[in-house]
Amino acid sequence: MTSDDIAVLTKFKPSQSEGEECNGPETISTAGSEIPSSSEGLSSTETTLLIPEHQVIDKRHQSKDSIFFRDGVRRIDFVLSYVDDLNKEWEKKLERRKEFESNLQKAGLELETEDKKESEDGKIYFVKIHAPWEVLITYAEVLNIKVPIRENDIPPMVENPLDCVLLPFRLPEKVMHPEPDYFTAPFSKDKQELYLINDESTFFSPSMRNRIVNYILTRCPYGTEEGKKKFGIKRLLNNGTYTAAYPLHDKASDPNCDSERFTLYMEWARFLRFYKEQPLDLIRKYYGEKIGIYFAWLGFYTEMLFLAAVVGLICFLYGLFTMDENMSSKEICDPSIGGEIIMCPLCDRDCDYWRLNTTCEPSQYSHLFDNVATLFFAIFMGIWVTLFLEFWKRRQARLKYEWDLVDFEEEQQQLQLRPEYEAKCTQKKRNPITQSCAELQVCVPCPCAQVSLIIASMIAVIVYRLAVYAAFASLMENTQSLQPISGLLTPQLATSVTASCLNFVIIMILNFFYERIATWITDMEIPRTHMEYENRLTMKMFLNEECDPAGCLIELTTQLTIVMAGKQIWGNIQEAIVPWICNWWGRRKARNNPENLYSRWEQDHDLQTFGALGLFYEYLEMVIQFGFITLFVASFPLAPLLALMNNILEIRVDSWKLTTQYRRPVAAKAHSIGVWQEILNGMAILSVVTNAFIVAFTSDMIPRLVYYYAYSENEDSPMSGYINNSLSVFLISDFPERNEPRENPESFVICRYRDYRYPPDHEKRYLHTMQFWHILAAKLAFIIIMEHVVFIVKFFVAWMIPDVPADVKAKIKREKYLTQKILHEYELEKLKERLCQGDKQATEKEFIATEGRMELSRP
Repeated sequence: MTSDDIAVLTKFKPSQSEGEECNGPETISTAGSEIPSSSEGLSSTETTLLIPEHQVIDKRHQSKDSIFFRDGVRRIDFVLSYVDDLNKEWEKKLERRKEFESNLQKAGLELETEDKKESEDGKIYFVKIHAPWEVLITYAEVLNIKVPIRENDIPPMVENPLDCVLLPFRLPEKVMHPEPDYFTAPFSKDKQELYLINDESTFFSPSMRNRIVNYILTRCPYGTEEGKKKFGIKRLLNNGTYTAAYPLHDKASDPNCDSERFTLYMEWARFLRFYKEQPLDLIRKYYGEKIGIYFAWLGFYTEMLFLAAVVGLICFLYGLFTMDENMSSKEICDPSIGGEIIMCPLCDRDCDYWRLNTTCEPSQYSHLFDNVATLFFAIFMGIWVTLFLEFWKRRQARLKYEWDLVDFEEEQQQLQLRPEYEAKCTQKKRNPITQSCAELQVCVPCPCAQVSLIIASMIAVIVYRLAVYAAFASLMENTQSLQPISGLLTPQLATSVTASCLNFVIIMILNFFYERIATWITDMEIPRTHMEYENRLTMKMFLNEECDPAGCLIELTTQLTIVMAGKQIWGNIQEAIVPWICNWWGRRKARNNPENLYSRWEQDHDLQTFGALGLFYEYLEMVIQFGFITLFVASFPLAPLLALMNNILEIRVDSWKLTTQYRRPVAAKAHSIGVWQEILNGMAILSVVTNAFIVAFTSDMIPRLVYYYAYSENEDSPMSGYINNSLSVFLISDFPERNEPRENPESFVICRYRDYRYPPDHEKRYLHTMQFWHILAAKLAFIIIMEHVVFIVKFFVAWMIPDVPADVKAKIKREKYLTQKILHEYELEKLKERLCQGDKQATEKEFIATEGRMELSRP
């Protein structure tokens, strides 16, 4: 554990009073504090104005790591912070805060303010928010939150015989399943006795509580400006009225008990636990289902990558072990063959003639990725993608059951109107069918300028390659110090590497600007719901020369390796190192002050903000990686292995930063990965096409096969003579004067180039030979055959594997029946009580109807 992790998690231990429960109400003396809490009728601003200049609240009687109000009973569910910046808008911000906090209190929330003199830097006010029981039960019904009604008595699944083998990868049961499994039902204020309410203070988990408070904050008004009603904490954050709004993390660890946050850190967020399974139930409980489903998907994707990485490594090793048997590279490296073949210059005027054997080493390395195993791996990955997507659907269905999301619908959660939509879309039209009014929606299309910018960048890279090749060729020819490595670092390779680095830089720059433009356009469209907003933004963000004689595949491999590795390294720097540095910089002064001045809300305030789109960027990073390893895997069989190693690190980096470096995100529900599923499906289909074209047109396999079966003249060694056959002859005197090389010191008469054309002394000089058309026909036939074979296998596999496992279907039906039975029995008992009490409204017919409904619900 690093010192900064200790500062976040363990350094600030709560000084618990005797008998205090973990994360439970604290028994804390408030002697010396004469400031009334704002829940007694004052807004936080009014409370702040009543604090005398000389008075400082005595915090010695309260745990500095407390997550409760000063009374030690009411839990802090949310925190707002602000700074009194005495500028021209100070009074306006003050009025907004007074109105906003007054309306929060009218909604039932309780507030308490910490004066800036109590903050670590003496500048920040903190407004602590508590949601009492009445508010929680009201909005639990509004948000359709499901709560326990009875412990689940469905027998668990039969143990897998292989569980003993997987034992080293397992986590303790209390970590994997932090609470019992329950039958649940949507909360109703009228049926409170139906639910397992043992303790009102702990019945709703902290994640549920902060979700409810956030719902209120996003819809609470704060006044009217310019004739328009203004509301929502998001606007107040944007205009600087408040500087931050966030729920609190759990307490740090103490000797008596471990908080959920500390458990997540110890069992999940440390890299030394990289081989362990993820505590998904605990992640879901602490961060909410939306973040939980992301880590479930990332973990499953990483598990499936293991199989692809093993097969890719075997294909690479096959190329390595058969390198010496490659006839093409033997002929290129042979001084009597490749050493005697003079190749034409690769650029006009400035490039020189060169001998084929100078590409000896690149041709040998090309065989690592361009061999018969390339075809097998391309087909395998087409099937692997289908298996991954189909098995993920099954895993997702099981999670939906285990996390009680089977009946979760977008209409219940995500399809609630966005506050921004409600505020901006005031025009309505009448539905001709329902005769009801519906809001009008403005749609701003994604501008073509972005596509034009991407095309321009691609053209710029091509121009760069053409312009720089000559410079590299001249530099390596005239610089003596580069001669020893000229065989390995050829002008082609040097140009490819630098162009790939330029590609990577351009990608990063375009991403920076395009992210902001896509967000602005999506805001302009004013989507109705949160789900629509995320889906539209996701779609916008996502739609974002001559080769070496040994083949083009080695260049594509080089570019893929640099861009893929560069993005992963840059991503980890952005996700882990930058937040760590920012947090270290923000905490450096706090360590010089007494510990009792650095409260829990201040510790969290100094952390980074995960943001509403934080999870979106995590998905985007992984889906782009998925695109690299599926769309271009035929050119680089080691791509899945690199992705596997990156993802093992990615899971721990993401968990570490969420646990230690970022404020606690507001909990949100989700029953799937959303629109990303459709994007992955589209990429899976496209990958078959791209890999077929890569094998056909980038790999040298098809020309070699055509030569082997149709043009070879040596039965003992069919591939001998292939290099000479694949190079055409050009008469140097036929060069136009503007293109002819400046120097020809050895007075060469002819030079060779990679193509299939008639020689200069033939009547069809420089026209394509019949072998060229045979090879082209073979390439097109290969593409059609490979696509059809892979697609048939893909659809067959998808048809064979059901999206929902049979045992999950049975459990869903069983649980629905039992839940309905419990609810019906409850209603029946209530009717009996009313009948016994002589309630005239509880008629016998109503009793019979309720009893009959229970009978009809039986399977």
